[in-house]
Amino acid sequence: MKRVLTSSSALLWGLQFAFLNPVLALLLVSLFHATTADVGWVLAVYNAGGFIASLVIPGWADRSANYLRPMLICGVLTVALAGVLSMTTSLGVAVIALVVLGGPAGVGSTLLYAQLRHSGADAADVMNTRAIVSFAWVAGPPLATLIMGVLGNRSILPVLAGVGLLNVVTTSIMISGRRSAPGAAHAAVASKHERQPIRKTTIAAISAAFVLLQGTNSAAVSVMSLFVTAQLGLPVIWAGATLGAAALLEIPALWLIGRLSRRFSGYAMIISGCIAGILYYTAMIFVRDPVALIALQALNAWFFGVVIGIGMTMFQQIIPRPGLATGLFTNTRRIGSIISGPIIGLASIKALGYPGLFAACAVLTVAALSIIEVTRRASGRLNALEVTAPAAEISKAAVDPEVRHEVAAVASDHDPGDALVRTKCLACSHGTSVNAWAGVPLQVDCTS
Repeated sequence: MKRVLTSSSALLWGLQFAFLNPVLALLLVSLFHATTADVGWVLAVYNAGGFIASLVIPGWADRSANYLRPMLICGVLTVALAGVLSMTTSLGVAVIALVVLGGPAGVGSTLLYAQLRHSGADAADVMNTRAIVSFAWVAGPPLATLIMGVLGNRSILPVLAGVGLLNVVTTSIMISGRRSAPGAAHAAVASKHERQPIRKTTIAAISAAFVLLQGTNSAAVSVMSLFVTAQLGLPVIWAGATLGAAALLEIPALWLIGRLSRRFSGYAMIISGCIAGILYYTAMIFVRDPVALIALQALNAWFFGVVIGIGMTMFQQIIPRPGLATGLFTNTRRIGSIISGPIIGLASIKALGYPGLFAACAVLTVAALSIIEVTRRASGRLNALEVTAPAAEISKAAVDPEVRHEVAAVASDHDPGDALVRTKCLACSHGTSVNAWAGVPLQVDCTS
């Protein structure tokens, strides 16, 4: 039942974004008579509100160790936003609603990922959930435009309200089904972790690396239509086919990444994703036909799947507060979209063109991987970041009498890399494998 609720919630939060964001500019023009200039500043203010909300609200949820209640409020705000936009024709009122209601409402999916981490979900569970959100993004925009084409532009707003209402229902069920004992255990774990210092320079460096990775992807997606028509001389439909193929391939990629994350370290997965990204951007310099363009989207899907999947779990690992970690990761996408502007600008330089743009993306991906590597080495020896088993295992030790022993292990200082560490419980010699960064203390539960 819990898995069904989580999957349903992921689908609904994904549809909320997929229904509203791609058509928001069209709604501003058709319903509120906004000019092109108006659309630019309204979207900027709306995104700024979302940026702030994605840090403030999850931070508040961290302090109370309760992510479902704020998520419920986000669902209510979605319904309110749709109601206000349906009833007004004033651009000013619409802008206020988008900032005051829409910004906080958009934090719902961030809180869902934070709740997964808080409840002990592993990387595979997080990425399976993210795959459902990706599916919503594949199906949502075409469905939204179909509804608007048949029933009129304003018709998408009642649909959005319905999605928000369903989010309220599913979240209410999740709240009612939450058991008090595990919640108390999670809160104890969270409070313990929040007292442990984490170097801000480490968080800043990892954030910068993922801003670069997100920026390269945003730039590549944004110029795809122009690249297909201007560089390859193909009909624009091939751009849609290319982006659609990448989105579809992202779903199985996330599922496979989740499975592999149980066998390989997060750092190894990051390396694989960055290598895929470097190969993709390098190949895009030389691509000349649509078949090759479509085929290369497998590399693109793997790269982006690793960035959004492993990246989120990495942030949740180095930042003990799930809400803040997920909110900060979400904002790397927003900042990455901003820096994609100068990257796209390279295509306007005649000597560089689109090949120069993709070459820059490859170089920035190498730079991001280098930042992660340097930070990983430094944190292993200088910062001693603590990495623990999933919260579910910790809470299980608190509430399950069958869990009798704890296992402690430290990765070898001779290996500065993130690796699987084999250790045994001193009480019963029960073996277990754990992921570690070098020199990082680990604590896992023995379930023998």
